[in-house]
Amino acid sequence: MSRSRQMALAPDLVALCHRDEADPGPDGCWTAMTDADYRTVAERLAAESGDDPLWVFAYGSLIWKPEFEHVESARATAFGWHRSFTLEINRWRGSRSQPGLMMALARGGRCDGVIYRLPDADRIGQIERMLRREISDRESLRSVRWLPVKGDFESRTALGFWVGSTPRTTNGRPLDEVAKVLARACGHMGSCAEYLYNTVSHLEDLGIRDRNLWRLQELVAGEIRALQEAERACG
Repeated sequence: MSRSRQMALAPDLVALCHRDEADPGPDGCWTAMTDADYRTVAERLAAESGDDPLWVFAYGSLIWKPEFEHVESARATAFGWHRSFTLEINRWRGSRSQPGLMMALARGGRCDGVIYRLPDADRIGQIERMLRREISDRESLRSVRWLPVKGDFESRTALGFWVGSTPRTTNGRPLDEVAKVLARACGHMGSCAEYLYNTVSHLEDLGIRDRNLWRLQELVAGEIRALQEAERACG
């Protein structure tokens, strides 16, 4: 499905947010996951899924960069949750000097996304691969949970990441405050503006309209322009 709306946050504005940043590594505030931890959690989740197909709910970067094998996908909705930039980061798409924000699922509302079905073979290995992508510390494991989802199918249960509050998440901020952070933060994996752009544009391609994210991309675009105008005025 092609996009019917023109985003204010265009690629040229996103490019202005990029900086070459070194990976600072873990900050030592959290208990790092070990190889044994990843395998133990993967085995537990595989056991909890039983003989049923294992579905994963994607609402952000997993939509446009799943990095795991899947054999089927479908539109799906998780009721009682919504996307919110509550995950505070000082690595990946943020830095120690300019922390960033990424999305998690917060209580209330609904979240339209995509579910991916993992292949039945090597289920534990696929789960471990996702865990290593999403979770780096033991404290954040409580954000991994099973979600009931609905769509053009019988109700299903899907695995979700960064669901609910954790020591790394904060209460929701007003969109204008979030926009200021997203327009400035960048890490070794790219900028927060790029993350927002990729998410909104891919949701648009799927025909998924997230009102808050659409407003947020407009605010971030305006913030980037204002930063550039201020820089030219000082230059």
